Amino acid sequence: MAQIRIGTCSWKYPSWEGLVYSAPQGINYLEEYAARYDTVEVDQWFWSLFGTDSVKLPSPFDVMHYRQSVGADFRFSVKAPNSITLTHLYTKKKSDPLVANPHFLSPGLCSTFLSTLDPLGATLGPVMFQFEYLNKHKMPSQADFLRDLAAFMGQIPRAHTYAIEVRNPNYLNEPFFTMCREVQASPVLLQGYWMPPLVDVYDRWRSIITAHQTLVIRLLGPDRKGIEKATGKRWDQIVAPRDRELEGIAGLIKELNGLGIDVYLNINNHYEGSAPLTIQKVRTLLN
Repeated sequence: MAQIRIGTCSWKYPSWEGLVYSAPQGINYLEEYAARYDTVEVDQWFWSLFGTDSVKLPSPFDVMHYRQSVGADFRFSVKAPNSITLTHLYTKKKSDPLVANPHFLSPGLCSTFLSTLDPLGATLGPVMFQFEYLNKHKMPSQADFLRDLAAFMGQIPRAHTYAIEVRNPNYLNEPFFTMCREVQASPVLLQGYWMPPLVDVYDRWRSIITAHQTLVIRLLGPDRKGIEKATGKRWDQIVAPRDRELEGIAGLIKELNGLGIDVYLNINNHYEGSAPLTIQKVRTLLN
């Protein structure tokens, strides 16, 4: 039977005291989180690239601690390191020259990363490859991107569930969704930033998207800095309600579930102001 798993993007937020946690500090956040939810998105291992010769991968201690903090039915969705998905190093200013990332789409680095996750065992859910907005300075064409990505996907271990997120709306087309199906990687449906509404994307490409057994949906919101200012980075109340949008997303999830597709819904605090409160809304809509 297909499952709907709903969780948050990251979890260590002291301001969730009373909503999720018994205290703002001095607790095992993940253990208390896992008593309420059955999935979470691990974001911290994404931040891995600190120079052309400096890559940081997960520590064995952290991986084991996470596994020991959750039950057997819990699932982690993990963002792959940006040392794999960035074409170039980050620049401080737009005028700075681009420096190529020698680790971009490295099957060897990816295999090493996946091996660090072995202690998670069956609690490891989708591994997500998040790509930034790829302009022509960073990627000559979508065809080049899809060719290189397909070659990469063909060289990494197949014993995992993979998902691919692009942030160039022009890439949400038939070649992209077809490539995802061919390499057996779920496309990520993203709500936020400059991407089109995910319900519209799903409606247009439904026949290809529903060919997958698993689908990842991420609710990030359109204005990260704006909502941080509105909340003061205290994430215990809704400040930007998106009720009508959530109704459409809940309907989409119900349809996917009816088709036998497993859904991971990952919700960020930046979506409405408090991911746990958004989850309450979604659960009500799904019921």
